[in-house]
Amino acid sequence: MKQVTNSILMIRPVAFRMNEQTTVNNYFQKELKEMLPSAVNARAQKEFDDFVAKLSQVGVNVIVVEDTKETDTPDSIFPNNWISFHQNGDVVLYPMFAENRREERREDILDIVEEKGFVIENIVDFTSAEEDGLFLEGTGSMILDRANAKAYCALSPRANEELFIEFCEDFDCAPVIFEAFHTVDGRKELVYHTNVMMSVGEHFAIICVDMIEDKKERKMVLDNLRADGKEIILINEKQVNHFAGNVLEVSGTDDKRYIVMSNAALDSLSANQKNQLEKYGTILNVELQTIETCGGGSARCMMAEIFL
Repeated sequence: MKQVTNSILMIRPVAFRMNEQTTVNNYFQKELKEMLPSAVNARAQKEFDDFVAKLSQVGVNVIVVEDTKETDTPDSIFPNNWISFHQNGDVVLYPMFAENRREERREDILDIVEEKGFVIENIVDFTSAEEDGLFLEGTGSMILDRANAKAYCALSPRANEELFIEFCEDFDCAPVIFEAFHTVDGRKELVYHTNVMMSVGEHFAIICVDMIEDKKERKMVLDNLRADGKEIILINEKQVNHFAGNVLEVSGTDDKRYIVMSNAALDSLSANQKNQLEKYGTILNVELQTIETCGGGSARCMMAEIFL
């Protein structure tokens, strides 16, 4: 199985804003009160368009789908939470915590992907779990090490343990389960998505182990990464708050590797951390300040990898 792909699905926002339904457990979101909603959306669109242009320039195949105004989907810019595309031809649809995020799931997006020449064999649909109040938000909730048949998951209101294990059984991967906490106004809260504190590339892993308070769980996660030969790049919680964990390795022209992150993430890294990463690819950084501030997600969340 490949760990890195050249093809990415991205959704261009039409009504981007801070989603009031997700702020209850996404403590990374903040409201830009001094800006009109139309101005926030315009800024998010510019950041999005510049991001797509940068990826395309280095040979990443980006499929851009415009969001629709017919639904109230302020978080549509983060498609990796509701869909994933797998090498065996499977497409997985995931149960979403926020009701307005469920509207992001659109059949026509699958049609567009197929029109681009990809073959969808089968749809694996976990969305009925929403009726039971159980959620698993795609590659936000889970970090897939496809090449080593492992999946990492920090349990949270958006990452249910039973659903995660069911996913791992369906896709023949070993579950690595833990809890990760970050500090919010002086109290400890479960981190809402695993992919803000952890990223797994082909030969490296970025992780904030300080957020895994249980020593056995911390050791288990690190042991798994080391067993698969990953170079571990440790980040701290302050760097997590700048989205230094929300990173994705992609391939461009001639399989040249790029490590994609926001300007804020890059600026938070030390010279040593940058050197560690640059062994494995060229850092491709983009300005995402509006999207990060209002959306509480960054570069990795915006890219749904296509392995079909």
